[in-house]
Amino acid sequence: MLNSPIGNFPEAWRAIDRPDLVGEPVSRALATLEGAEQVLVVDTDPDLADTANFCQAYEVPLEASANCVVVAGKRGDRITYAACLVLATTRADVNGLVRKHLDARKASFAPMDLAVAETGMEYGGITPIGVPPDWPLLIDREVVATPEVIVGSGVRRSKLALPGTWLAGLPGAEVVDGLGL
Repeated sequence: MLNSPIGNFPEAWRAIDRPDLVGEPVSRALATLEGAEQVLVVDTDPDLADTANFCQAYEVPLEASANCVVVAGKRGDRITYAACLVLATTRADVNGLVRKHLDARKASFAPMDLAVAETGMEYGGITPIGVPPDWPLLIDREVVATPEVIVGSGVRRSKLALPGTWLAGLPGAEVVDGLGL
């Protein structure tokens, strides 16, 4: 058991030691990623998984929390999915930067059931760790600049705490300026 670097959590563990607290795709990804021992997991109340409630209950500043959203870009009959990670104080520039990055005519948040099915993660717990490898993973530079950041764990009952810089090394990750508005 370890102390969490941020927030008011009774205990934290290395996520690689507690696969029971993360989604299956997250556990598989962590087993292959260099530096995964830096990723901590904290057990939380699943009813408080939504960012505002979570941050208030566990005393996590919004500036230290990041949200991962799944975006669908469409051009003609082609649909391209991407995962986007932005600080909780911002929202992803879906109709501007993301749409252009996906070379799509139209971009929007993917429907919840599709995002859950495609990622294998629970809604409210989707995280950039373990998203499908053929998806672009767009990460706002401000997330990477955050010394310690809280992200989803693939399930609603826990969160991951990790160095923002570590996220830049995820497979398919592209650090983007201005992704979060």
